[in-house]
Amino acid sequence: MDQYCILGRIGEGAHGIVFKAKHVETGEIVALKKVALRRLEDGIPKQALREIKALQEMEDNQYVVQLKAVFPHGAGFVLAFEFMLSDLAEVVRHAQRPLAQAQVKSYLQMLLKGVAFCHANNIVHRDLKPANLLISASGQLKIADFGLARVFSPDGSHLYTHQVATRTVGCIMGELLNGSPLFPGENDIEQLCCVLRILGTPSPQVWPELAELPDYNKISFKEQAPVPLEEVLPDASPQALDLLSQFLLYPPLRRIAASKALLHQYFFTAPLPAHPSELPIPQRPGGPAPKAHPGPHHVHDFHVDRPLEESLLNPELIWPFIPEG
Repeated sequence: MDQYCILGRIGEGAHGIVFKAKHVETGEIVALKKVALRRLEDGIPKQALREIKALQEMEDNQYVVQLKAVFPHGAGFVLAFEFMLSDLAEVVRHAQRPLAQAQVKSYLQMLLKGVAFCHANNIVHRDLKPANLLISASGQLKIADFGLARVFSPDGSHLYTHQVATRTVGCIMGELLNGSPLFPGENDIEQLCCVLRILGTPSPQVWPELAELPDYNKISFKEQAPVPLEEVLPDASPQALDLLSQFLLYPPLRRIAASKALLHQYFFTAPLPAHPSELPIPQRPGGPAPKAHPGPHHVHDFHVDRPLEESLLNPELIWPFIPEG
């Protein structure tokens, strides 16, 4: 740490505090993530190891945040990343609602290029969300926080836990077009109701692998037809809705790949994607960042043995989906 001068605190993640710092000799500005080991016998947290492994296995790419160095510090270690000025969550929060079409196209195009690069290197991120899409001072978007990333097997031979849930690229695209999340659930079951209300109730005919999902038989919903996306996003262009519809599909294997999505007509019709220098770049909020935490225990946390209406903040959300009788 002697080679860096701490300039301020950026925030706090699940495994450490992130600081803005300057290299004493070169003057380069970086972001330092200090990861403390709670007990030496526990070793390095798995999420930190996954982040290091994922970033080290990929070559430098302009759409993925660069890991510059890893070194020990006290009873822990430090990850030095290139410094990024803001993130997409801040952009959406502070920008005019909704973002201009050219801006949405630009952010989505950069995100897809980053995702395509990760997938080409057999890395699946598993935690894509606006807060993990960092924005540089020049407007460049880069994917960050690979703590939940995995090296995947293209042949599908490796199984992964179903406990990790995150937005898809389609959800982020919808949020950019809408100015707010398309599926704003407060907990697992409410989130599911938000999805069903727009995409409709899945069936084995639409999703043949549905019955193979864990806990599939523990919850049943009344059949609900999907809502046309043009009704959900009335201001979106036909090309945007067509691409979004290819992202928001229940069967994962039917969703459009990032590399193919980049060739969609959406990106080649007016208005064209804005240059990064034309994009809004909000400053991070000043002062000390609030400590990140998972939040208090929710009285409406979902349990499969409890009635669904007891697992919702608003029980009315599930009434249209419950079979009569």
